[in-house]
Amino acid sequence: MRRPTMDDVAARAGVSRSLVSLVMQDSPKVSAARRTAVREAAAELGYAPHTLARELASGSSSVLAVLVSDLRNPYFADVVEGVEAACESAGLQAILITGGRRPSTEERAIDTLLGFRPAGLVLLSPVVASAVLARACRGVPVAAVERAVRLAGVDTIVDDGRTGATLAVDHLVGLGHQAIVHLDGGRGAGSAVRRRGYAEAMARHGLTARIEPSEYTEQAGAAAVGRLLATRRRFTALVAANDINAVGAIAALEDAGLRVPQDVSVIGYDNTRLAALRHIGLTTVDQPRLDMGRLAVECVTQRRDDPTTPARRHRLDPTLVVRTTTGPPPASA
Repeated sequence: MRRPTMDDVAARAGVSRSLVSLVMQDSPKVSAARRTAVREAAAELGYAPHTLARELASGSSSVLAVLVSDLRNPYFADVVEGVEAACESAGLQAILITGGRRPSTEERAIDTLLGFRPAGLVLLSPVVASAVLARACRGVPVAAVERAVRLAGVDTIVDDGRTGATLAVDHLVGLGHQAIVHLDGGRGAGSAVRRRGYAEAMARHGLTARIEPSEYTEQAGAAAVGRLLATRRRFTALVAANDINAVGAIAALEDAGLRVPQDVSVIGYDNTRLAALRHIGLTTVDQPRLDMGRLAVECVTQRRDDPTTPARRHRLDPTLVVRTTTGPPPASA
């Protein structure tokens, strides 16, 4: 079925196309009678104005483009909630697309989003090359969450992953743990900083750091635990890459007949809603996710209004939320 056009509405209402355009823009220059006639004609035909086309013609946009690294990770749902709340206050409408944690897919997704000529671009934990970000920020304001790039046209919002990892290690050491393993986040955004924070904290306590390769996924957490158990080297605690990685690790430990936290303590990272579920009760490092989303929108709108604004580098402080997956090491340790 052919979509009704502005010309169709004009013909039905018996007015010019330009007058229909004025009505759709809520112009005060149209009389009440003609405005009513146009609205009624549009309703009868099922006509809806093409918002994107109108904004392209005017050179302005109310669209905020958002790239989400991984839709399966509940961390991003919380950040997007902060983005949407800030968009509502700023008169923007967010459109989302995912990059699937793959650089090539993210690059195509960014090109697609830029095709909408948005007011700005918010990237949540992007893994795409910095050159792609540099190209994007030449056209629109760009803010990156959990990616500490150093580009003049890209604002960044990150948590202090070094402090977060330190909080996790200090908590476990305070409980009496010494054999603490870090399940690494691989190429994921922020993983290198967390890895460094873990290693530094272990060294400060006079303990040997042990890093097991992993990724920001549940499957990777389970696989990492499988490899650790296969080596038969003793460990009593895990600092997981993120919450879903920790959930995968816990499942693998329980499948092996180990109890959490009686045999092995586990700490996640992010403090997603998944962590707070009663049957999980995950001790985890809390990132201020809503604030991160809000700040990303504020950065974009400020840069839109003043493109000469120096790049802002927001680094937010994490906190530790203690639940039921951590406790003292077993007496045999």
